[in-house]
Amino acid sequence: MAFATIKSTQKQFLVNHLRGTGRELSAAQAETLYGIKNIRARMTEIRQAGFKVRTRKNTEGRIAYAVSRRMVSQA
Repeated sequence: MAFATIKSTQKQFLVNHLRGTGRELSAAQAETLYGIKNIRARMTEIRQAGFKVRTRKNTEGRIAYAVSRRMVSQA
């Protein structure tokens, strides 16, 4: 499934796909399954939007990303 068939931005898609689900996505999986070539940049944008992004090494030794929740703004 190429990203071109999805009716949202890559950032919106990743938030909806990963947020609160416990799913993780590596760069290789993002490119193969959804056509997202630079997941690292998208995760930076998601962090800047106030979401908590977790990273860990998966079983293949690659970084996998997960989005857990919107961070509480600090006053």
